[in-house]
Amino acid sequence: MDQKGIKIISKNPKAYHDYFIEDKYEAGIELCGTEVKSVRQGNVNLKDAFCIVKDGELSVVGMHISPYEQGNIFNKDPRRTRRLLMHKREILRLFQKTKVDGYSLIPLSLYFRNARVKVEVGLAKGKKLYDKRDAAAAKDAKREMDRAMKSRGGY
Repeated sequence: MDQKGIKIISKNPKAYHDYFIEDKYEAGIELCGTEVKSVRQGNVNLKDAFCIVKDGELSVVGMHISPYEQGNIFNKDPRRTRRLLMHKREILRLFQKTKVDGYSLIPLSLYFRNARVKVEVGLAKGKKLYDKRDAAAAKDAKREMDRAMKSRGGY
């Protein structure tokens, strides 16, 4: 995501903790005017969000966009279901994978590409508890190695 014209608004670190991310896709998102203004301020939470395919449309459920302070009557429900914009063929392919293989669709990050709000959707498979422990142990071991190398003057 280090490309020109991209400004990351929000990430979902819990997704990497709870799931193995197999593949990533970019989707547009259908927002109202006050929601875009709130997104520009960074008032977004992706923590408990997930994506569903219903009637051939991809939607994100549980994404919280805080109401815009100056929005008064134009504000929408913060947790409403929002439609994601992808090609029909891509949506059908994702739907097939989620039905057959036991995968989930999880929003990984929300960002601006030029002037448009985009969502990075990950095709994910759930981790078991022992997988989460292994990942935490590997992360701790790497941190300890880096700390030891730094104290020795390895960096």
